[in-house]
Amino acid sequence: MAEPIPATERHEQAPDGSAVDRAATYRKIALRVMPLLVICYVVSFIDRTNIGIAQEGLQRDLGFGPAVYGLGVTLFFVGFILFEVPSNALLARIGARKTLVRIMALWGIVTIATMLVQDEITFYIARFLLGVTEAGFFPGALFFLSRWFPSARRTRMTAIFFVGVPISGVLGSLISGGIMHAFGGVGGLADWQWLFLIEGIPPVLLAIVVLFWLVDEPEQATWLSPAQKAAVRADLDSDQVGKGGKDDEDATGRHGGLLLALRDSKVWILGLCACGAYTLANAVSFWTPRIIADAGVGDVLNLGLFSALPPLAGIVVMLVVGRHSDRTLERRWHAATSWIIAALAMIAISFSHGSVLVVVVLLAILAAAHYSGLTVFYSIPSIYLSDRAAATGIAVVTSMGSFAAAASPSLLGFIQAATGSLAVGLQISAGIVLLAVAVLLLGIKVSDLREHRPS
Repeated sequence: MAEPIPATERHEQAPDGSAVDRAATYRKIALRVMPLLVICYVVSFIDRTNIGIAQEGLQRDLGFGPAVYGLGVTLFFVGFILFEVPSNALLARIGARKTLVRIMALWGIVTIATMLVQDEITFYIARFLLGVTEAGFFPGALFFLSRWFPSARRTRMTAIFFVGVPISGVLGSLISGGIMHAFGGVGGLADWQWLFLIEGIPPVLLAIVVLFWLVDEPEQATWLSPAQKAAVRADLDSDQVGKGGKDDEDATGRHGGLLLALRDSKVWILGLCACGAYTLANAVSFWTPRIIADAGVGDVLNLGLFSALPPLAGIVVMLVVGRHSDRTLERRWHAATSWIIAALAMIAISFSHGSVLVVVVLLAILAAAHYSGLTVFYSIPSIYLSDRAAATGIAVVTSMGSFAAAASPSLLGFIQAATGSLAVGLQISAGIVLLAVAVLLLGIKVSDLREHRPS
């Protein structure tokens, strides 16, 4: 017997009586918005994490050791935390498109200015300002997706968006290593100065593209037919049925979204889970080059090549996991299982000694599990929260996770400085991730995630 066609793939009748192929409609939307969002996210992560490659040059020229590097990473997240929620509160007023434009242009300028760092203080200021300017990009992009894709389709779109992270790990390592290798000393600038100069230009140019290419709502899309706009709006409105806070919009006023998010206990539970997610993210994004270097890879070009390998495993795995999560509408165990595997990989890395092959394989497992878990986890807030609370709710969750992101780099940096090894720091980080798994499974019940497929 032929397999029945899922309701989300069938041709439906729009309010004007015309037939709408929903699968084709959402493919059209995805092809319009996703490539640009992914490119922006790739550039975001490259500019955020390129100090992992630059660290060798900063240590050589300015004497920055692991503790200085770790504190610099921490200060990025301090700025990020302080401005994450205000940035997304502003998003609700001016729209996601203008918010993304503002963020990208400013972080590009700060990245370029980082080439002027002369000592520890200016390094700390540059990292803090990068966090301030980039605050709001990630939850803003997720909120943008929630305005275009219903929850039954959103996790696979989130997975595609998160492909930007492993792609940035691959391209960022190769590009950053290549820039430093090719331009070091040219024009009297150090290799790391060329790195920040060249990699700060793309976000400024992309901000202009976003301004003219994206729109905030389906109703504003001239490239969708009226029937397609109506079908998408019907699906998005259907998502809001049964969610708390929708009826309270008038009562809560202009700041209702923030109030609805802050008084919801599940937001705080998800924020605690995000602490584990961000601790894991830091281990992958900021410390992979150092872990590989400690395994015996010294040349900056080879370091970039080896650092590019682990994210490749993450690309395929995260897309498969995200699609399977959407097909089954199961979120909790997809995220939890991924994080458990990642924690075990971190522990295994802490006991590996001197084998580049073993370290790279374990880092590949770690990266794949991290990206997969993060993809599914960040689909949960917009599933649970009402449309009104989604933007600020995601920002609150991200801000709470950023506290762990701010603390863990310094912790790892000081542990490495004191012991000469990252082993203890990786084991502590794995324990934090496992605690996040317990909080997720105990604090978020299946009944809390009220999903259904549009009929």
